[in-house]
Amino acid sequence: MPTTLPVPIECGLPEGWRAAPPDEIGAPEVAFIALCPRPDEGFTANITVDGDFLPDGTTLEELADASVERVRGAAESVTVAARHEIGSAASPGLTQRLALTAVVAGVRRDLVQSQVYMALTDVTDPHKRALVRSILTATAAQHDDVLPDFQRFLRTVRPDTGTGA
Repeated sequence: MPTTLPVPIECGLPEGWRAAPPDEIGAPEVAFIALCPRPDEGFTANITVDGDFLPDGTTLEELADASVERVRGAAESVTVAARHEIGSAASPGLTQRLALTAVVAGVRRDLVQSQVYMALTDVTDPHKRALVRSILTATAAQHDDVLPDFQRFLRTVRPDTGTGA
């Protein structure tokens, strides 16, 4: 069963991308996955979304560091190519780009992950914070071509207030 997010969100897919059931493609640890319509040398770029509640005092940088370590556990090599804080004090965020080499489906691949961490504060209890993490994973050759799609996707991610707005 796919992971559920700590807060409901709404989002829109880039043109041509399609949502896929996380369980069916071997990604049960994510709540949502979208697949690029243009594979590169047999690898399909993808956007995943997951999240959790943030323990008190945990920083986005600590979560990003933990993500790097998880990727290191599955990859041959990982380099943090860039990391930037984004957002505001009320709605902080962090982006990081990882360059990695991993064996995927028996093929060694040079991949890039663009990760975006968004912290959301519960409107009824400001002491409760949730994290929503969106990740684009693509081949190094295709990353810059699909990055604008990921940026369009990110512009649509927001808490689902249930109002349909």
